[in-house]
Amino acid sequence: MDNPFLERAQHIFPQLVEWRRAIHRHPELGYQEFETAKLIADTLNHSGIDVRTGIASTGVIGHLGDRGPMIALRADMDALPIQELNEVSYASQVPGIMHACGHDAHVAMLLGAATLLKDVELDGQVRLVFQPAEEGHDGGGPAAASRMIQEGVLEGVEAIFSLHVEPDLKAGLIDCQDGPIMAASDRFKVNIQGRACHGAHPYKGTDAILLRPMSSKR
Repeated sequence: MDNPFLERAQHIFPQLVEWRRAIHRHPELGYQEFETAKLIADTLNHSGIDVRTGIASTGVIGHLGDRGPMIALRADMDALPIQELNEVSYASQVPGIMHACGHDAHVAMLLGAATLLKDVELDGQVRLVFQPAEEGHDGGGPAAASRMIQEGVLEGVEAIFSLHVEPDLKAGLIDCQDGPIMAASDRFKVNIQGRACHGAHPYKGTDAILLRPMSSKR
């Protein structure tokens, strides 16, 4: 069966590769995604899509449709403070920073979705959400996702869809579920205080050295 939508997606595939590699060459940390945001805004504007910039500092919002129920499609934009060692033509040109988590691909995919949807007669509305600082925050307040929500990004939205690249899946496969699908990574610090005792009477003290490996397994 012919699939015109898939055919159009395959037709713009080279453009998606170009977007992804351009972003990969010029990675930016959270709340510093100025050039990435400009590329996104310029691309959406060129396609005739309504755009808002400066959301939660460097976030970008695009909008398709003018009536009916609304869904949101979200991609993150920031890179990580990691030195790239890959020897490819599109390797990071910024020392100590690279897109090691796939956000360059996420942005390219959402721009691709916008390109495909802009020419479709929609039965509703689509909000395109390009979120900054997914990897952390600037210490000056809530994380970027919370700040975007506070600034009204999800007002009127009935459902939101996000994604993440998964190298363990074969190309062409998509794994999805309702609600959270990938675990968060958090850091915390624990101070362990012990009490010295004689080796012949260990029950009279608390050995902090023994507690450390036990706590690390939890």
